[in-house]
Amino acid sequence: MGFPNWTVPADPQARVMQQIDTSFRRTGWNVAPEDLIHIPDHWQQYPAPDKSLHLLLGMLYVFLWLAAMIGNGLVLWIFSTAKSLRTPSNMFVVNLAFCDFIMFFVMPIFVYNSFDQGFSAGWLACQIYAMVGSFSGIGAGMTNACIAYDRFNTITRPFDGKISRPKALVMIIFVWIYTTPWAVLPMFEIWGRFMPEGFLTACSFDYLTRDFDTKLFVGAIFTMSYIVPMSAIIYFYSQIVSKVFSHEKALREQAKKMNVESLRANQQQKNETAELRIAKAALTVCFLFVASWTPYAVLALIGAFGDQSLLTPGVSMIPALACKVVSCIDPYVYAISHPKYRIELQKRLPWLAINEPADDKSTATEASLPQSASVPT
Repeated sequence: MGFPNWTVPADPQARVMQQIDTSFRRTGWNVAPEDLIHIPDHWQQYPAPDKSLHLLLGMLYVFLWLAAMIGNGLVLWIFSTAKSLRTPSNMFVVNLAFCDFIMFFVMPIFVYNSFDQGFSAGWLACQIYAMVGSFSGIGAGMTNACIAYDRFNTITRPFDGKISRPKALVMIIFVWIYTTPWAVLPMFEIWGRFMPEGFLTACSFDYLTRDFDTKLFVGAIFTMSYIVPMSAIIYFYSQIVSKVFSHEKALREQAKKMNVESLRANQQQKNETAELRIAKAALTVCFLFVASWTPYAVLALIGAFGDQSLLTPGVSMIPALACKVVSCIDPYVYAISHPKYRIELQKRLPWLAINEPADDKSTATEASLPQSASVPT
């Protein structure tokens, strides 16, 4: 298998000079000769990142690793073992938490590389890191689309729109089948390939080689892993918001005909209207997806079709960091805001002092709409 255009740009004497004169070091100066062929020429033209930047990123990723493993681990544990939470809809939440969990499961590779300032874990570790990242990242995006579809059905068709357990299972299996080619094909270089990113501590798919196959791969993965789930999420959540606004408008018009202020009970106890809560939840979900994957999408498109001089080693690390941060936030958006989850958490870990009321009574508006319309589940 070949590595087109991935050659050693500096002659051996120049590389020896880099070992002696630290001010002359370029990215890849400490890579073993047998691994140097895997480092794209593009990164080798830049000065090596400062040791302090490697250490800072390494420590930051340790913190993110702890936050994500605890948050997603709690979601997997409680949603899988609590009877009240084992619903078809929550199967998608568990799958999302699993995607985020395995993304951080390989994080020690990045941390090890960072503390050793480079490509220390080797080529195989790089491949494993990138493959797991493809599985978890694309899987999470498609799971987000499934969650949006589930809520859309539940809210727009409250009597017959609930997804059954077999259907939810089939959708989850489809997510993993859909995701598999984008992780396996580059792994074996059947189509596309994986490569180290700017600091040589993380790896992703190749977006720097300017041949037709690579450009086609970048265009395909951009469409299938970004445009498709993004379009689904925006469509379904926009329909949810539209449905809730229509419902609220109908309530106000009916109240006006009956010459009453509102048809909703306990109106004075509400801090915000139902449509505002739904709009905020929908916007949060869309924002998280955009924040997570837009940087990678832009990076890949610039690398394959634009001005590669814009892609410095530092810039290439921003998308990876964005994905990791969002994976830490996901369990809080989708699960910790769920009242039944908080109740279970309170029962099993009372020292957290959550103080969730045992009887989470819904308001009149929430009774007229499915609970998933007001609570991210």
